[in-house]
Amino acid sequence: MRDHRPPHWRQQQATKALGMAREAAGTSLIASPRRSARPGRFFTVHLGFTAPDMASAREFAVGYAEALSLLRSELALGASALSPAEAWQQAERLFCGASGPDGERCVDVANHPGFHHAPGPGGLGWGDGD
Repeated sequence: MRDHRPPHWRQQQATKALGMAREAAGTSLIASPRRSARPGRFFTVHLGFTAPDMASAREFAVGYAEALSLLRSELALGASALSPAEAWQQAERLFCGASGPDGERCVDVANHPGFHHAPGPGGLGWGDGD
């Protein structure tokens, strides 16, 4: 090695040099990005679990999706789907997702009877009730 000094010393020297250059220029040395940020893309996470049958698996999947949506608000609950592990192309929706009058989406389970319900406690209900 040519330089036997510890790495933190080199880092301190660089920080001092940048600080002096910033003072001389009067502005930050870090410029804003020239191109705009890319729009967010949609990604899917696959969670594997075991269940005795499809009905039980659906209940587990709904519970997992609802619990994760409580922990992470950016999760798209309406996009949740369930499929057998060996047949991911046969995915079925877990939640209704019907569009409401104010643009909200129904968060009840798929094929539910009665009114549709918006997310949150006391969410708006709409549609044909029983």
